[in-house]
Amino acid sequence: MNKQGNIGITSQDIFPIIKKFLYSDHEIFLRELVSNAVDATQKLKTLSSIGEFKGELGDLTVRVSFDDQKKTITVSDRGIGMTAEEIDKYINQIAFSGATEFLEKYKNDAATMIGHFGLGFYSCFMVSKKVEIVTRSFKDDAKAVIWSCDGTPQYTMDETEKADRGTDIILYIDDENQDFLNRDKLEGLLKKYCRFLPIEIAFGKKQEWKDGKYVDTENDNIINDTKPLWVRKPADLKDEDYKKFYEELYPMSEEPLFWIHLNVDYPFNLTGILYFPRIKSNIDLHRDKIQLYCNQVFVTDSVEGIVPEFLTLLHGVIDSPDIPLNVSRSYLQSDQNVKKISAHITKKVADRLEEIFKSDRKQYEEKWDSLKLFIQYGMLSEEKFYDRATKFALYKDVEDKYYTFDEYKTLIKDSQTDKEGTLIYLYTTNKDEQYSYISAAKDKGYSVLVMDGQLDVHAISQLEQKESKIRFVRVDSDTIDNLIKKEDVNKVELSTEQRNALQEVFKSSMPKLDKTEFYIVFDAQGAESNPVMLTQSEYMRRMREMSKMQPGMAFYGEMPESYNLVLNTDHPLVKSVLEDEEKACSEQLKPIQDDIKGWEARQSDLREQQSKKKEDEITAEEKEDMKNTNEKLDTLREQRNKILADYAVNNKIVSQLIDLALLGNGMLKGEALSRFIKRSVSLIG
Repeated sequence: MNKQGNIGITSQDIFPIIKKFLYSDHEIFLRELVSNAVDATQKLKTLSSIGEFKGELGDLTVRVSFDDQKKTITVSDRGIGMTAEEIDKYINQIAFSGATEFLEKYKNDAATMIGHFGLGFYSCFMVSKKVEIVTRSFKDDAKAVIWSCDGTPQYTMDETEKADRGTDIILYIDDENQDFLNRDKLEGLLKKYCRFLPIEIAFGKKQEWKDGKYVDTENDNIINDTKPLWVRKPADLKDEDYKKFYEELYPMSEEPLFWIHLNVDYPFNLTGILYFPRIKSNIDLHRDKIQLYCNQVFVTDSVEGIVPEFLTLLHGVIDSPDIPLNVSRSYLQSDQNVKKISAHITKKVADRLEEIFKSDRKQYEEKWDSLKLFIQYGMLSEEKFYDRATKFALYKDVEDKYYTFDEYKTLIKDSQTDKEGTLIYLYTTNKDEQYSYISAAKDKGYSVLVMDGQLDVHAISQLEQKESKIRFVRVDSDTIDNLIKKEDVNKVELSTEQRNALQEVFKSSMPKLDKTEFYIVFDAQGAESNPVMLTQSEYMRRMREMSKMQPGMAFYGEMPESYNLVLNTDHPLVKSVLEDEEKACSEQLKPIQDDIKGWEARQSDLREQQSKKKEDEITAEEKEDMKNTNEKLDTLREQRNKILADYAVNNKIVSQLIDLALLGNGMLKGEALSRFIKRSVSLIG
């Protein structure tokens, strides 16, 4: 037999298309060829089991080798082999037509091309200038055949000599891909794609160090585990088996928290093992990924679209023949089997978490800090998971006690409901830095939650949307009486002049920090409370924190930090500052204050007069009068403020109170901290 012909396609450009559009994924040629060899071997085993093949199976190892002199890579199996007719059917006919349509539809998606048109074998032309197939069918009296193609639609096929059944695929590597003729590179690809194939894969011989170099031994270098853990029965496995397998998948990783063994055969096929890792940093989130397999062939570790996004934080293996391979992301996301598998995995994860929570709550609480990020991510991104997770999501207080949401709600509802009927959840992001605020809350009999996680601010906002009449506030966002208002607040007994004086005395002494603004506010908190307190608006601080993770809110991150310096007007130290200021400055300030009152009255009269007129009815003289009045007031206030600022410079109590507030918020550093320490010593002395 000597046969020549053209591969049965309508496009003469098939090979340029393959080389061009598959180039970015060119390493998959090895996966495709080895997988085909394994399939051929398994088919023979099946035929043997049903009696259609009565010969000896013998050694079924698939062998991969290379020759850097001949510049070839060879994949050999002892499977069913092919007859000349089967080569015609499976190799010489590519089942698609319409090159123009093909190019338009698949030019940007190499993987789609392979998946839709069965071009797995032809992927080898991405790296080869010539490919040979030497094959002999298992059938009695079958003739061995050699098929050869140089990357054009033309091929040759002839009879040849081959002593044994099976197929050898010989690739003559082209000049651009000589890097594949490397032992380490090939072994790396085999371990990546073929690590768990069900038929042994041998890549050369095992090596040992001898006489100053590595030399081959007589033992095959088997690169795969034919019976990985996920294909075995859970009943036959121990905890140590799961931990060992995890270590194999992710060397140098910490021991996982726990795991889920997936084993479904209806309405789809799915096996696998998913591990809950110990997540301690952002690096951990992206370092290790779930590996996707199809019949033990590695496909990808980019499982987005196959499992919900939050489940990508898990580690492990998913294996399913029902997940379409080598197709686009959009195709995957719309595939009905993929949707069912995704929903099933989500349910199994929720079931497992709830099971552990109910059966061993103590262990669950111990592992909560590692589970927290994962569960919060799921609750934020998947509505169905949120509904399930409310039963086992935990909240930790400053006493390191854990509660479900309902448990905690019951705990605080009597004491932390404000006068409007809103239940206030107090929280801290740093127990040490916010210690004084926490203490003030505990003195009132209130409970404080710890919310120091990466997603806590988003979780808080979600709970406020889901639940009615609740509000989360950080414990340092206001005075404790203002955070949970039980009754009308005490009235601040200060005149306008006294407010202005205190405001300017403290404002003039506040540090000048980049992108930071300070505002002086007053509150009557009782003589026993702290004289000063630095607070930050819950809303603005939360928006700034959320902006770090949501690009659409970036403008909040650009806004200056805003703090309130709360002066407790009931405290003796604040009262003493006011009294001392009045003694020291009254003589200078009185005539200025009198002038300010007079000009403020003039300003008020002018505004009243002009408010009765339309803009075009106000005369130029009236506008000039208002301008001069405003300028005079500005000048007088500047004079007043300078007198107060000059006084404040030499008032150690004012500086000390401000620095104490800054110190309590971790904002007193460097030279300012040194001055504070020296001033403290002098005040003590």
